[in-house]
Amino acid sequence: MPTNRNALIRYKTIDKCLQNRYRKWTLEDLIEACSEALYEYEGIDKGVSRRTVQADIQMMRSDKLGYNAPIIVLEKKYYTYEDPHFSITNIPLSEQDLSKLHETIEFMRQFRGFSHFKELDGMVQKLEDHIYAQKNQSQPVIDFEKNENLKGIEYLDTLYQAIIHSKTLEITYQSFRARQEASITLFPYWLKEFRNRWFVVGMKEGQKDLTNLALDRIMAIEQCDLPYKENVHFDFRTYYQHVIGASVSENLAPIQVLLFVNRRHAPYLLTKPLHHSQEEVSRDAFGITIQLVVQHNFELEKEILSHGENVQVLAPESLKRRIKERLKTNLEKYEGDLNIKGLQVKVMQLEHKGTTLLNHVYTGREANHIKRVLDRKLNEHGQNTYYKRALLREIPDLRHLIFNRNLERILHAVDPEARLTKATFISKEPQSNWYVTWHQDMAINVKARKEVPGYSGWTQKDGITSVLPPEEVSKKTFAVRIHLDHTDGQNGALKVLPGSHKQRLTDEQISLITENSIPNTCEVGAGGIHLMKPLILHASSKLRSQRKRRVIHLEFCSGELEGGLEWSEG
Repeated sequence: MPTNRNALIRYKTIDKCLQNRYRKWTLEDLIEACSEALYEYEGIDKGVSRRTVQADIQMMRSDKLGYNAPIIVLEKKYYTYEDPHFSITNIPLSEQDLSKLHETIEFMRQFRGFSHFKELDGMVQKLEDHIYAQKNQSQPVIDFEKNENLKGIEYLDTLYQAIIHSKTLEITYQSFRARQEASITLFPYWLKEFRNRWFVVGMKEGQKDLTNLALDRIMAIEQCDLPYKENVHFDFRTYYQHVIGASVSENLAPIQVLLFVNRRHAPYLLTKPLHHSQEEVSRDAFGITIQLVVQHNFELEKEILSHGENVQVLAPESLKRRIKERLKTNLEKYEGDLNIKGLQVKVMQLEHKGTTLLNHVYTGREANHIKRVLDRKLNEHGQNTYYKRALLREIPDLRHLIFNRNLERILHAVDPEARLTKATFISKEPQSNWYVTWHQDMAINVKARKEVPGYSGWTQKDGITSVLPPEEVSKKTFAVRIHLDHTDGQNGALKVLPGSHKQRLTDEQISLITENSIPNTCEVGAGGIHLMKPLILHASSKLRSQRKRRVIHLEFCSGELEGGLEWSEG
């Protein structure tokens, strides 16, 4: 019995509803769902009658279409499947269907060996495997690569139809880097698949170069009345000949890439080449050297990195350097991997000694990014970068760079309730020779001045209000010093006296303690941090090298202040 398209849409809609057992479905609910589905897929806005849906349910219950759906009615009102796992999409093929598929396979076999029909080989195997499993009621013997959760695949047919019928499209698109979606007018030309991910290739309205849009980043597609611009400049057969993947730079010439593949891994790349241009250049007892003629794009780097330690870039130098940078960044992430036990030890050191160090909190790439933003922002108006208060108020772009995942975990381990109250940038340039003598950091930043007993030494500078609080308040604070450059005793590293943070000291006590103690020099690598209690005795030394020492000093607190005073917001 022939079934029209609208009926199939209704059957599938009813099936989807009845599979959802988290809701009770009345006949009116099913009518409404079918009406919405027909409007969405076919633009039919007149709705569906009660009689039509009742007839659909009866048809699904019968064996006329082979469904035999076990639809029951509960409480004389709610429709559902008696078998919770039933779906009309899971119905096994009938003998007649299997016979027709077998005929189809035999027909497709005739094209094997012809270059134009090589893509049919996989299709024939899939059909043979499915028929074998259906006839023998067994598991399939072939498992083809698939991604059932692939996003955007629902747009594939819409894009295909637009291409073959020369239709202009209005696409709502949001790339991975974009903060919000954008509307793109596109003349689509090709569909391309790479590594089980689909792309539509075409030309944006008003541009001359091709662009590719990933289907999984498409939010919506609509037809556009703008006349279609035919492709007369690009040949799909040659457009991708010098690339791995889907990213083509039309003005970038292909390069010769030399890769060394170790002996154990070589057979894999010989039997499955990275690119059709791959050639074996040389071979020895340790492995093989292969050559590719390709453009340098993201997919090339990703392909090389996917083979791990088995593949080494020999040339060109630019690609070699790029791969080294990416491997180094990845290694730094592992070195900066903070486990719970390790963090607990650091928190204990901070509590008992008043100081502790953590390296690799930021990767080299992250630290360099922070330095670039600092240099650009602070030098825009010729500002002196020697010392900058209220850093994050002046340069808010730094906040998301500074508070990375590692720092957030560290702060939570030290004090889950901690709030930022101070952010300062300190730059010790090679030509400077200033240093700070032994002292305790006692001042805190507050929103506004209020005369409260126990609070003294009020100062205000650069719009920042500071005060010396009672000793107990100072003990509630802790500092994070982020080192953007490698710091040691030669370029002014901080010296501390562990355990000196228990109380506020007088000048005489500070002099006595420092003269009779051996300090620790806090050597911190670029991207590392120094956690300290502000009351700990510390000093910086004179420079003995020509290296920079740039530090971002953050202070955090917990609890409330007395007398209506409020902590600064950093």
